[in-house]
Amino acid sequence: MLILEVLFYSFVAVVVVQVLYYAVLFGSFAFSKSISTAANSNHPISVIICAKNEAENIKHFLPSILNQTYPNFEVVLINDSSHDDTLDIFEDFKSKHSNIKIVNVKNIEAFWGNKKYALSLGIKAATHNHLLFTDADCQPVSNQWIAEMSKNFTNEDTIVLGYGAYNKIKKSFLNKLIRFETLLTATQYFSFAKVGIPFMGVGRNLAYHRDEFFKTNGFINHMKIRSGDDDLFINEAANAKNTAICYSKDSFTTSIPKSSLKDWFKQKRRHVSTAKHYKFKHQFLLATFYISQILFWFLAITLAITTYLWQFVLGLILLRFIIQFLTLGFSANKLDEKDTIILLPILEITLIVLQFSIFIANKISKPNYWK
Repeated sequence: MLILEVLFYSFVAVVVVQVLYYAVLFGSFAFSKSISTAANSNHPISVIICAKNEAENIKHFLPSILNQTYPNFEVVLINDSSHDDTLDIFEDFKSKHSNIKIVNVKNIEAFWGNKKYALSLGIKAATHNHLLFTDADCQPVSNQWIAEMSKNFTNEDTIVLGYGAYNKIKKSFLNKLIRFETLLTATQYFSFAKVGIPFMGVGRNLAYHRDEFFKTNGFINHMKIRSGDDDLFINEAANAKNTAICYSKDSFTTSIPKSSLKDWFKQKRRHVSTAKHYKFKHQFLLATFYISQILFWFLAITLAITTYLWQFVLGLILLRFIIQFLTLGFSANKLDEKDTIILLPILEITLIVLQFSIFIANKISKPNYWK
């Protein structure tokens, strides 16, 4: 009986932690009202795309960048030692568009296969100081992408975190799982930025002033860590005073999601491997949330089986689920991911199991990185 009492009070504490995360921290983004920004922005923008063996994606997606209605922008195309036709495709586009600049990066021994080295050269070659990043397999959802992201630049806000969605595939559980994980991650980094402790952004849709790059000496402090050109840079450079978020639907980009669990698992291993290099406060807050998720499910199931104080246990379970559904529901509405909420408990459990598997896999061996 004493053990059950300990489990029950532990469950109460875990539910309190979960409610605080969802209602207070994540609610800072989920329940916030959109703040209108300046109607026009006159910042000249350099859009930077780093590509390695992306010839087909470049042919398909680059026109959506070039067709932006923004009055003053260039596109810096970085060919990172590709061995396909990427450079030829770049040069073909450049012959037709005067606002394209090509940076052809060749491998050198010190930075062999290092995307951060290629990006550094592209950033230095950019004409303009306001930089907007996306990936070669990404497509803006509208021709207002540059305009929407650039609106958020001010004298103080020199970093803008955007949303990089994944294309929806009907009748695919994996696709819903990928988009749910993307929704949860975005809710986290938007919320942390809202309360003044920004910790990451995604390279699929991210903007910052070039001065921020040089203030932190570029990627030099984590150059040996192959991944993290987006989240580790933001973790180092962003703070409460210089970071804005952009989640207007015209500002989204979309990418092609992985079509197999194996490929997505490999991708997430690369992404997760950078988290151990975050600032301690970010690691602590993220770890506390994840651990409280695991404990919630473990204790809820254990106490439900024993039927110990089942009325109170049921009430706590319902409270946590209601808060979670409301918070993620409002976030999903903002980020156009509403269909993922229907399967929320199933997606959450699946994601917890996979995240734990990724953690174990990364402990056993290091993941592969940039192509």
